[in-house]
Amino acid sequence: MKLLAFGASSSKHSINKQLATYAASLFENVETEIIDLNDFELPLFSVDREKLIGQPPVARTFLDKIEGADILVISVAEHNAGLTSAFKNIYDWASRQKKLVYDNKPLLLMSTSPGKHGGKNALEAAKISLAWYGGNIRATFSLPGFEENFDKTAGKISNKEYDDALKQIIANFDYGQKA
Repeated sequence: MKLLAFGASSSKHSINKQLATYAASLFENVETEIIDLNDFELPLFSVDREKLIGQPPVARTFLDKIEGADILVISVAEHNAGLTSAFKNIYDWASRQKKLVYDNKPLLLMSTSPGKHGGKNALEAAKISLAWYGGNIRATFSLPGFEENFDKTAGKISNKEYDDALKQIIANFDYGQKA
């Protein structure tokens, strides 16, 4: 089985990418690929721009990555109580080539932030939005207080309670696809 993971942020030091990478490492018997949204940068989507440049190959590459996976792990970053423009933009461009961007793949949707709410606004926005575009969300997880609860050097959650909760989610993860 192939697992695709990414942090839905364009930050070079994305805490959501760090969380997604850690979560991906907890799945057993999978081939893992971690992608960086910076590799899928495009001009801001608009129908006018789409008329000018057509369907960018980089959006197709993003779709190909998703289509080639059996499981998705996405950790969404929160900007002003919503999804990041980098994530929303590649998602918008990709949806013009294939409406069900997330291809009905079993998905672990996560978020983290430096604050006490752990990016829960972005997580809730993503739950609504991704479901309309083939997001087969099987489980969610939010890690509050990233700096206090994640060991960047070790690349893992340092708070036992949160770490155990994520490990339990992954141990019980439903790999089946909806009909």
